[in-house]
Amino acid sequence: MSRQGEERELFAPGHRMCAGCAEGIAVRNILKEAGPHTIAAIATGCLEVVSTAYPQTAWEIPVIHAAFENAASVAAGVEVALRELGRKEGVNVMAFAGDGGTFDIGFQALSGMLERGHDVTYVCLDNEAYMNTGIQRCSSTPWGASTTTSPPGSCSKGESQPKKPLAAICAAHDIPYAATATVAYIKDLRCKVRKALDTEGPAFLHVFTPCPTGWRHGSDDSVELSRLAVETGVFVLWEAVDGDICNLKVTYKPKKRKPVAEYLKKQRRFGHLTDEDIQRIQQEVDEKWEKLED
Repeated sequence: MSRQGEERELFAPGHRMCAGCAEGIAVRNILKEAGPHTIAAIATGCLEVVSTAYPQTAWEIPVIHAAFENAASVAAGVEVALRELGRKEGVNVMAFAGDGGTFDIGFQALSGMLERGHDVTYVCLDNEAYMNTGIQRCSSTPWGASTTTSPPGSCSKGESQPKKPLAAICAAHDIPYAATATVAYIKDLRCKVRKALDTEGPAFLHVFTPCPTGWRHGSDDSVELSRLAVETGVFVLWEAVDGDICNLKVTYKPKKRKPVAEYLKKQRRFGHLTDEDIQRIQQEVDEKWEKLED
């Protein structure tokens, strides 16, 4: 659906997000692109807690607060109901959830929504841990990161597993559209939101959103860290159409990738890593880009 009328602020100021939270930047711009004819299901998580504290709400569109694990199912139900009532035309149905509610606890519902082909745009706001419940590790947490359940010490480097490639997994469901984005590249983000909304059928957007509280960085560094994640190659901006994950289209390629150390050393969650650990991460990033550039 094309945006109608003038662009409106549909995510109101005065919410309770932490200073510097990138989720607010993302949601504000996503809703500007979606427009007022949008219904959203939002999972329990940081976004819900800070924006819907009764009797107030930051959402200027209809919102349904779902459980932690079922935002995709609720959005699918809304989409079916609108179609059965003959009222789906011109209405965007979206789901918003964090990485915990997407990568882990909500993956079953998300996979089902994608497999059934619902006309829903699902947005994962990825801050790489369960930030709302105490900064516990998640399958989105990168190797080496310190969390409350993957603390570094004599027997641990922090998180022991690599980050799950969820956007590629979603694309592999043969859905019409899947993409990654981040708040440092707003034009790219909004372009992908528009493509997702204009796509008939399910679409998945993985939006990288730094967290000052969990990552232990300055509240004014969120956008810069988003940019560094892309410029170092740690986070790749890409899109896939019709499940073609063998031919991902990289939508922004750094002219010369910066060392990953520039990204890691701005976050105290990586402060325990040795030079050898950082070199391991650098090698993994280099190998990932070699595959992308083949």
